[in-house]
Amino acid sequence: MALTLEQVRHVATLARLSLTPEEEQRFTTQLSAVLDAVEQLQSLDVEAVEPTSHATLTSSRLREDVTRPSLPPEKSLANAPAKSDTSFAVPKIIE
Repeated sequence: MALTLEQVRHVATLARLSLTPEEEQRFTTQLSAVLDAVEQLQSLDVEAVEPTSHATLTSSRLREDVTRPSLPPEKSLANAPAKSDTSFAVPKIIE
């Protein structure tokens, strides 16, 4: 699918890009090549292909979510510049 120079200028305007005439010509060629590649992909029969979220098989590398004891408030607040009972005291920023 060959893009026109006007279409490239329109896309550049939408993206708030200011392109030189040389860049406009280069992007016209490059974006046309990208759209040609996408067009080829669209012609493939993928009915039997199961949808995936990743190109490769992945497994969760996260640890199991297990409750553990946390720091006591005294230790957590030991280096706090300001505290209020068992909480950090911060300046009010919203009226």
